[in-house]
Amino acid sequence: MNTVVDITGLRKTFGRVTALDGLDLSVAAGEVHGFLGPNGAGKSTTIRILLGLMRSSGGSATIFGRDPWTDAVALHRRIAYVPGDVSLWPGLSGGEAIDLITRLRGGAGDRKAYADRRAHLSEVFQFDPTKKGRTYSKGNRQKVALIAALATPADLYIFDEPTSGLDPLMEAVFRDEVAAVLGAGATVLLSSHILSEVEHLCDRVSIIRAGRTVETGTLAELRHLTRTEVSFASAGQEASAFAGIPGAYDLVVDGARVKFTADSDALAPVLEALAARNVGGLTINPPSLEELFLRHYHDDIATDAATAAAAGTDAGARR
Repeated sequence: MNTVVDITGLRKTFGRVTALDGLDLSVAAGEVHGFLGPNGAGKSTTIRILLGLMRSSGGSATIFGRDPWTDAVALHRRIAYVPGDVSLWPGLSGGEAIDLITRLRGGAGDRKAYADRRAHLSEVFQFDPTKKGRTYSKGNRQKVALIAALATPADLYIFDEPTSGLDPLMEAVFRDEVAAVLGAGATVLLSSHILSEVEHLCDRVSIIRAGRTVETGTLAELRHLTRTEVSFASAGQEASAFAGIPGAYDLVVDGARVKFTADSDALAPVLEALAARNVGGLTINPPSLEELFLRHYHDDIATDAATAAAAGTDAGARR
């Protein structure tokens, strides 16, 4: 497996503030890799280091085996980048901005192929390239960056909240265009707060917290770390009638349904027990990416609340 992005023990400090604290990340060639974390976790700092816009304080980061700080010019010819907050030249039209961004990246290559591709993207994104940048909404500014990134081939696409400001229809267009570049052999690093988008597109995900990677793997692998929801028709029975189902947690009767959770890697005995009870309307919902994501942050919220409460208690005692 070829590695496109290889980050080991990456550190970045700003004075006394630590933004990255030994982060690890590996993105394989040809995959879409989700890069997840709340605001302040270190995602944008990592991306800036990968783009050669910021120098790390320690550890290593390479793209295609090259240092993004010392080899930024050469690497940028192979990278397309879309930020989540796009600013445009107010006096340039959208089409002129797209052309300028393309030239800054290293040229459009085959002019006819570029023109055809730009026209296709403008059509599918329902974008008018003749209007001036000052007139565009946030969504249309985002379309300029997306079209500029996708109009010419790249080996690596780095998307940082790429569909920010877009409606659901345009989000679906974005997913289609990502599928197209993947078919051409590209690699994608996708940072997004739209977890359904990540879940739909990504082969693997990395979840970071406080500048460190806390979980990485395929969605199937990560789903084994939390529980699956199981439900079936209650047939008017009380919860006590279903006692004794092995591996069932938090069993309740919710209207006409019985619901409980079970460990994702221990469903076989649960299903055997349900088959013996001849239940109907069985539904099994694997944990969503949102549940996997929140699993790592509920602990932080609880810890912060406990710390704050303890600090208040201590302060009260001292008074």
